[in-house]
Amino acid sequence: MDHVSPLHVYRFGPANGPVVLALHGVTGHGKRWEPLAEDHLPDVRMIAPDLRGHGRSTALPPWTFETIVEDLVEVLAAETDEPVVVVAHSFGGACALHLIERHPHLVRKLVLLDSAIALEPELLLDVALSSLASPDYDDVEQARQDKVATGWGEVDPRVLEAELAEHLVPTTDGRVGWRISQPAINSYWGQLARDWVLPPSDLPTVLVQATKVVPSFVTPEFRTALIERLGANLTLLEWHCDHMVAQIRPAETAALIRSVL
Repeated sequence: MDHVSPLHVYRFGPANGPVVLALHGVTGHGKRWEPLAEDHLPDVRMIAPDLRGHGRSTALPPWTFETIVEDLVEVLAAETDEPVVVVAHSFGGACALHLIERHPHLVRKLVLLDSAIALEPELLLDVALSSLASPDYDDVEQARQDKVATGWGEVDPRVLEAELAEHLVPTTDGRVGWRISQPAINSYWGQLARDWVLPPSDLPTVLVQATKVVPSFVTPEFRTALIERLGANLTLLEWHCDHMVAQIRPAETAALIRSVL
């Protein structure tokens, strides 16, 4: 295979293991899946790209679901000839659904971890304006406190420290910020206001909803649409945790992934 991806890709596990494509959320990165892969799924071949505008991947526009889908198609073409299991968190879930809508043959099963899609435009405008107003932090400690306050409070402190070490970079005047493209991120907040797309009715899908997230990123309307489309092919799970599902509940997440593999 002679495909070259524009994305920086992390690979965990043996080359001959069952393949999982793992998609992070907005402002995240692929290395975030490392503890889950190495500590709980060492026999699984996990492919975890930094999505465009995130981590060490290209930040070039356009910053749309369509471009992300093209990127992921290239990643998969370079990695495997078989359809894969996709495990996707938050914004990554929306990306996965757009990938499946355009290329259903590439995905055999889907696991959505507190997916975010078709959110309220007013909420997304507030988030985008807030991230423009406060794009970085005074220091690492301020970044740590922000993480704890926004979904990471239940995460193992060692995992949080690894996140800070990997994902924080110097910005200006001694400040630090996430290793992301701010213009891309703001465009992606806008993408999350787009209507949802749904998987084919015969695609085995698991949706995990984190019940401590209020208002929920899994909107009642999307949840209902998924139930109506998939019927018996949907497994709906409610976990009493905050948004960072794979980091807060790694053992349960790993067991869930094994159950679909």
